Amino acid sequence: MEAALADAIARIRAAAASGTRLRLRGGGSKDFYGEPAQGEVLDTRGLSGIRSYEPSELVVTVGAGTPLTVLEDALAQAGQELPFEPPRFGGATVGGMVATGISGPARASVGSVRDYVLGLTMVNGRGELLTFGGQVMKNVAGYDVSRLMAGSLGTLGLIVEVSLKVLPHAPAQATLRFELTQAEALKRLNAWGGRPLPLNASRWEAGTLWLRLRGARAAIEAACGSMGGERVDDASAQWDACREQQLPWFTARADRDLWRLSVPQTAPVLDLPEDPLVEWHGGQRWVAAAAGDAAHLRRAAEQAGGHATLFRPAQPATTGRFHPLTPALARIHRELRREFDPHGVFDGGRLFPDL
Repeated sequence: MEAALADAIARIRAAAASGTRLRLRGGGSKDFYGEPAQGEVLDTRGLSGIRSYEPSELVVTVGAGTPLTVLEDALAQAGQELPFEPPRFGGATVGGMVATGISGPARASVGSVRDYVLGLTMVNGRGELLTFGGQVMKNVAGYDVSRLMAGSLGTLGLIVEVSLKVLPHAPAQATLRFELTQAEALKRLNAWGGRPLPLNASRWEAGTLWLRLRGARAAIEAACGSMGGERVDDASAQWDACREQQLPWFTARADRDLWRLSVPQTAPVLDLPEDPLVEWHGGQRWVAAAAGDAAHLRRAAEQAGGHATLFRPAQPATTGRFHPLTPALARIHRELRREFDPHGVFDGGRLFPDL
């Protein structure tokens, strides 16, 4: 890893001197996400390996180029996991997991990628090796740079290694199925959210609400006895397919743009081109739409107090992938880029090309 890091720093410094743009890339599993990438590829997979792992401390430090499956296998041997269930999409790396900030079905209950980032080492656009955070949770003043990198899509710097909080596997889990309309499902989810129930993940599609419970065995059994619905044995494959967007709902719509609407969990049924697939207890709504639906979807998300992202375009997109920024947020983005990458080495256009 040391040789790969030295090579990466040398390339970044040379790019800064020559005005060359670099595109950071790990496994390439999320090349579809964000604006079209530009620049020479800087492959991060040489920055691999688990640097330290203390199961008793619930913390692991791992190189950014490490395949996500390698990290998950190591955690599983100790009975632990990344509870936010990052999708693998056929070849994800740990650095890509952080850089995209995409979480899986349990996100609404356990937190997002950035909530589990304790610290990281990165190289900025000047070719400087910087370390932020540590291996314990603590309060910070100013920007929490470690978590700021989550979702930055490689626009601020090269992630070298990251320290992550991990958790033990839940002692027990169960899945319940309910036949409900979307409105009924949202009402139930909001009601359950106000009760001390071991809710972990939810999914509504085509008249069926799937609810996953995780926690102590006694709590799971008590919840199953009081919540109703039909208990489904061994639904792990379904939840994994949801995590990887391999459910029939997704595969049947592969010829259309896939949009992700992030809204408050209490948002009602939205005016959309078709019924969505609803996750995160109402907070995430997936919609397959035609190219001409972009303005309608963004307006619907805004009216509900959220935003809309063109997550996976089926054809070359004619609209921005991410929801337009307010002037105040745009200024913050520009100032962060100027501070971390003053020479424009990294592909800043992956997020907002017009900044």
